[in-house]
Amino acid sequence: MYLQHFSLSEKPFSLTPDTQLFLRSKSHQEALNTILLALKYSEGFIKIVGEVGTGKTMLCRILLSILNKRDIVTAYVPNPWINPDEIKAFIAKEIGANYDENMPAHELTSSIYERLLTLAGEKKQVILIVDETQTMPRETIEALRLLTNLETEKRKLLQVVIFGQPELDKMLKRSDLRQLKQRIVFSEYLKPLNFHDFKSYVRHRLRVCGAKNEALFSRTSLLLIYLASAGIPRLINILCHKSMMVAYGRGDRSIGVFHVTKAISDTSESHWFGKFVTLRWQFTWLAVFAASVVANYSEVTTGLSKIF
Repeated sequence: MYLQHFSLSEKPFSLTPDTQLFLRSKSHQEALNTILLALKYSEGFIKIVGEVGTGKTMLCRILLSILNKRDIVTAYVPNPWINPDEIKAFIAKEIGANYDENMPAHELTSSIYERLLTLAGEKKQVILIVDETQTMPRETIEALRLLTNLETEKRKLLQVVIFGQPELDKMLKRSDLRQLKQRIVFSEYLKPLNFHDFKSYVRHRLRVCGAKNEALFSRTSLLLIYLASAGIPRLINILCHKSMMVAYGRGDRSIGVFHVTKAISDTSESHWFGKFVTLRWQFTWLAVFAASVVANYSEVTTGLSKIF
């Protein structure tokens, strides 16, 4: 692999969520602040929505790492495609309630309630974090809502943070889920990175992974990656990784326009501008002009001349 070639200790653009590589961008920090504020005031449901690849799972992991350092009991559901009995059994086991697989549903609910009361008496919060909530069956969501009815005179015994794609908002518009929707007091929408955060994101990952040269990517190559990824972290990772692979294969020590356009042309998910700049016909000069106006980089013409 290219680690030794670029003097790196690990892959900076892996798709696996690694909390060490987390960058507190504006949108992600706002979402995290909202969650922590809502949890502080014991709100029942908190909702975070974001498009595919915007970093919801990473934010889940960061939230768990923060909460686990406090006197808080947490449970994390990465795959919510489970039925109501399974979600109750999962919660019971995670919070240490008495549980038996043959236990009737009403006894299981009572056991969860008793355990939640015990934890509340010990002044411990219990927080359930659900990822990819848009895939959760309607009956399971309703079971979660009923569990959040468990409360003392002063606070909720169980708080739930739900993460999902935009389909989650569409699902919550259903009339049979209106009671749950009314329980969601705090919500945030994860946005793609702006250009400033994007540059910080790339350099932060390179720095954490031991890069001696944080300017490994040229300014114009960064611009093209940003336009092709539309600021979506997962696409950024894919394009940066592929660009580095192209450079490694050629024996190059830095990433330029040539390497990035090769990566873009190999990535079907790239956004329209990224695909546009790889075309080999009359629109070439328009692409050069547009990129030059936006970035004012002289490298664009030189880089594209290598391709065409």
